[in-house]
Amino acid sequence: MADDKLKVVANKVEGLATEAKGRAKDAVGGLTGDIGLQAEGKFDQFAGGARQDFADLYEEGEGFVEKATTFVRDKPLLSLGIVSGVALILSWLIFPRKKSS
Repeated sequence: MADDKLKVVANKVEGLATEAKGRAKDAVGGLTGDIGLQAEGKFDQFAGGARQDFADLYEEGEGFVEKATTFVRDKPLLSLGIVSGVALILSWLIFPRKKSS
């Protein structure tokens, strides 16, 4: 668990660094008129933001998994009933019964 949290923080920090590097490249490219450097900067900004967003989503998903695990531990029979009901509905949707003539 602690390793996962460290990885999330590391991903956020790397995303911030990449985004900052992209902003610098974009600014230098704009000042020098180098369109390629500006494009690289824009890409780095996008990649850094995406990395930060992914880290946030991972963190949220991890919290959801912990809640689900706790629910299953606390209420195993209800969990089994829910899974059985979902399986039954899915089987009706995937394998519809043929109507007899």
